[in-house]
Amino acid sequence: MWINNIIDHIKLPFRKEKELFSSLYEILGFYPHNIEYYRQALMHKSIGKRNDKGKPLNNERLEFLGDAILDAVVGHVVYSQYEGKREGFLTNTRSKLVSRETLGKLANEMGLSQLLLSAGRSNSHNSYVNGNAFEALVGAIYLDRGYDACMWFWQNRVLGRFINIDKVAFKEVNFKSKLLEWSQKNKVRMEYRMLKQKTDDNGSPIFSFQVVIEGIEGERGSGYSKKEAQQLASKETLQKLKREPQFVDAVFKAKSDRTKMEEEPTMLVPDPEKEQEDFLIRSQETVESGQENLEEISQPKKTPAMPEISEILSDDELDLSDITHKEKSREDIIAEAEAAAFAEA
Repeated sequence: MWINNIIDHIKLPFRKEKELFSSLYEILGFYPHNIEYYRQALMHKSIGKRNDKGKPLNNERLEFLGDAILDAVVGHVVYSQYEGKREGFLTNTRSKLVSRETLGKLANEMGLSQLLLSAGRSNSHNSYVNGNAFEALVGAIYLDRGYDACMWFWQNRVLGRFINIDKVAFKEVNFKSKLLEWSQKNKVRMEYRMLKQKTDDNGSPIFSFQVVIEGIEGERGSGYSKKEAQQLASKETLQKLKREPQFVDAVFKAKSDRTKMEEEPTMLVPDPEKEQEDFLIRSQETVESGQENLEEISQPKKTPAMPEISEILSDDELDLSDITHKEKSREDIIAEAEAAAFAEA
């Protein structure tokens, strides 16, 4: 009996090792040469493991390496895929492909997050932790098999299977840029107000921001980076601008009140020398001329007509071209939406 227990005890680590090899093969499409690189890539810092020298043993260093390698690999792929496209397009496409949200979803779809659980992580899932693990995995591949293997992995195990690169490239998801462009074209003041910052159970930071336009509170967003939180807040605020005419009216009314206040004439600073000449008797012509000048100064300047909001969004769902500061009835809004739909058809 005790002999069987010893045999089972010996087989258990071997069985776990075999399962890890098999799981990694399903993700990578090849077997690791040095399993230790991949084992470390699956270690989140929350497990608190240390090596023989007492130093923390986790995937943060591999994440740093994988981030750099992934930028090079994806940049190479995008450069080759879209010949003749300008640098701005290439940069934007690469950024979307290697974003924390994209990599986090990839880690879930490929089964990498399940391996992180088996490595001792809690049941808490988020794109931040899983995205970091994906980068660490790329770092492990680079150390184990080199750059060409990283390129092969991205082209053969990611593109086509989990990502349609054309959809990513031509779908605009920079909602913050859209909202900034809209506010600049319409000369409205906008800011991102940070509401709070906290950490989750794994020690990852969580940020919350709110969009404020002309002092009017817009929507809020939370994420594992400031950029992610501001993007979500921007997206929701764009939706609010599109769907709630009363919000648009409030924004432009606040702008009108502000600009009117800024354009109000102010009293001229009295000239001490002229104040001393008040005892002099002036001719009637001089008095009348002075009165005309005073009336001219006191007349408020005419506020220039507010420009219509121009079309700035290519995404139909978030097209703000029909938003105006003029009041519209619900029937007008529905009629314009139907007309736009038939025009596109």
